[in-house]
Amino acid sequence: MIWRGLYTLLGFLLMPALALRLYWRGRKNPLYRQHIGERFGHYRTPPLADTIWIHAVSVGETRAAAPLIAQLQKRYPQTSIVLTHMTATGRATGASLFGDTVTQVWLPYDYRFAVRRFLNHYSPRLALLMETEVWPNVIGECRRRGVPCFLVNARMSECSAKKYALFSSLMQPVFAALRGVAVQTESDAKRLAALGARNVAVIGNLKFDILIPPEMDALGKDFRKHLLGGDDVGDKNKAARPIWTIASTRDGEETLILDALCRARHKLPDNIVIVIVPRHPERFDVVADLLTKRHLAFIRRSDHIAVPDETTFVVGDSMGELFAYYAAADVAFVGGSLLPLGGQNLLEPISVGTPTLIGRHTYNFQDISVAACRDGAALRVADADALIEQVGELLTNLEKREAMRTASRRFLSEHRGATERLVTWIEETLR
Repeated sequence: MIWRGLYTLLGFLLMPALALRLYWRGRKNPLYRQHIGERFGHYRTPPLADTIWIHAVSVGETRAAAPLIAQLQKRYPQTSIVLTHMTATGRATGASLFGDTVTQVWLPYDYRFAVRRFLNHYSPRLALLMETEVWPNVIGECRRRGVPCFLVNARMSECSAKKYALFSSLMQPVFAALRGVAVQTESDAKRLAALGARNVAVIGNLKFDILIPPEMDALGKDFRKHLLGGDDVGDKNKAARPIWTIASTRDGEETLILDALCRARHKLPDNIVIVIVPRHPERFDVVADLLTKRHLAFIRRSDHIAVPDETTFVVGDSMGELFAYYAAADVAFVGGSLLPLGGQNLLEPISVGTPTLIGRHTYNFQDISVAACRDGAALRVADADALIEQVGELLTNLEKREAMRTASRRFLSEHRGATERLVTWIEETLR
């Protein structure tokens, strides 16, 4: 109780800083300055009487929640889904994926008064927190009201477990207050159980059940035909220009890749199109400036024009079109992995059959990346120079690309089914 009181006191002391942070982040993404009242439990939408609440903090969790939301809507068509986020990119992704089929709001900050207002307004009968979103007051208030709260698709790295253990007096009762924890792997189960979680079940990773919107496949073909200069054919290998998509890049990675390109441009086809899609929209202009300073010709996706013959680069400055960028590509590289940033979701390009490359630093997707590389669905490169080398080899080796596509289909097929297992397990737990 002492630790809980100190946590609450610290939260109130930090409240002015939270407001300033929203204002600061809103300079680059105005969505942070919208619906601020929701952060403190004030809502303009009418109250709801019976909901299932899912919290997906950002983009990756929101996409992972897509098959779960589809399954819940199918099983409980009369129940509304409330989807909460913390980041602007997560909320924008949710809007593009679900439209008005769910109610989207910000997760209230972890103050008891804000959480109580949220629970009063939306009356959830079930709370599902994606991955590692563990908030003491959120979970505590759910338990006080009798709202069963589950941590789902949970993962816990060794490093994160050590950090949580430093605050065990605060966090052990929080983990114990969860009705259940559905984890991705046995290693996650052991670490979360050691932190105090009960009723821990190994369910698998929801991200393998990834749902590709049909319009994204069509848009990928359109990119290939019109934007990126390919032919209107189903076979990617017959495109007029080979396409390399570099996606979900983080600060510093584009510089590493562009430097490596300067050293080894001769290893790639002369007519290659390189599409760079930064992870965060506030970096669209940053990447454009990098290309401008290097005197590299480029267009933006927002220009809505085909790539001129003399132009190599495209800046993918759009939201909600990542699957289309991957579907259009002959080869893809998933960012966040050249630098020690943990990596991004490599299942997205794998799911559309695009040969996928990743860097060394994929601890956020450790088990997936190891399994994908082991099974031939992805290749790991040591650094940016090795990346250029491997892209060049793949673009000149049709047989190797086809082998990776076949391995991708097999890899996904072998690991699907976590969503069905999760919903069944939750229903059995509640019974």
